[in-house]
This record gives sequence, structure tokens and C-alpha cells, in this order.
Amino acid sequence: MNKKYLTITFCCLLFSILTGFLTNDLLLGGTNLLTALLCAYFASEGKRSNYILGLINYLISGYISYQNQLYGLFFFYIFIFSPLQIQGFFSWKKNLNEQESVKVREFTFKNSIIITLSCVIGSFILGYILSLIPSQRLAFMDATSNCINLCGVILMILRFKESWWLWLMNNIIDLGIWILTVINGGTGSIMMLLVSIGYLLINVYGIIKWNMEAKKNR
Repeated sequence: MNKKYLTITFCCLLFSILTGFLTNDLLLGGTNLLTALLCAYFASEGKRSNYILGLINYLISGYISYQNQLYGLFFFYIFIFSPLQIQGFFSWKKNLNEQESVKVREFTFKNSIIITLSCVIGSFILGYILSLIPSQRLAFMDATSNCINLCGVILMILRFKESWWLWLMNNIIDLGIWILTVINGGTGSIMMLLVSIGYLLINVYGIIKWNMEAKKNR
């Protein structure tokens, strides 16, 4: 691991420990924040290690979502996103460049139409299903976040740079979900809000980084 990666890892670790102490949520929340930040950062750098960190993060996030009665997030985190991390790890292994980073691809117009329609239709269908659960909170925001996130995860596995734009949209929705959950005093919600803010910042970096890589591959 080079000096840049070591520095980033150390800063994320220090920030997660300090935040964990301040919020009295060091073990679960601190680990969740650390794995989220490092997962997003190493994904932006095109490194396969992001999938190992992502698996840990999704399992923890699923548990926190269940505690806060966000059953859509819980289901997607545990039964869809977690297995996809394993798939992504092995898929990227076949598509690495000389620097051991993944080769970036770009969308066509047809890809854009398919993904947009999938997110919109999927969000309405899932939102309706979740709204039928009596204790479910924020059903349609939960559904929209999951559908966009799922498309983003699949596009990331397929190495499309547009996955970062989808995650940026998802982060905005996630921020709304966890801000409302913090206001309502949800369990572990402060740390999940910090995770969303961290993702938002790294997603902007990921957009810039992958756009540059895509230009090199043209």
C-alpha cells in the first residue's frame, strides 16, 4: 500500500474513532463509518479492496436499518448488496490494468434510458410494497434510495463511470432519510448521517477520478 492510501486510511480511522467517542457509538457506528469511507475511497481509486470493506459495511448498515424500521434498506443491504460485493470482487479481478486498478467504461444513450426507467418504475413498485408494512417508515424514500443504489452497485461491478452519478443522487436521498431519522431519535442514526455525508464527498471525487480514467481509455 502506497503512502497516499496509508494516509487516507489513517485519517479515516482517526476520524471514525473520534466520532465514535463523541456519539457514544464507537464499536458499531465507528466501524460502520470507517468501512463506509474506505470502501467509497478505494472504489473511487478502482481498487478491488473496496468490495471487502463494502461487505462489512452493508452487513452493519443492514442491522442499523432494521433497528430503525427501515425494512427496505435492511432487505437490500443484507440479501442483495452484500452478495453483490462478492460478485464485484471477482468480476473486477478480470478487468485490471497494469496499475492493478479497474478499467473504466462509459454509457451509451441506450444505457441511460434503460437505467432511468428501471429506477423510476422500481421505486414506485417497491415504495408501494413497503407502504403496506404497518411499521415501515419513509416508504417511498426508502424504495427510491434502494433502487438507485442497486443500479449504482451493478454499474460499478460492470465498471461504468456513471455509477458515481447514481450514487450522488442516492446520497442526497439518503441524507434526507437519516436527517429525518436523527430528528426522530433513531438508533445509530447520527453515525449513519455522517456516513452519508462522507459518501457524498467521496462520490464527488469518484466522479472526477473516473471521468479522467474514461478519457484515458478512449
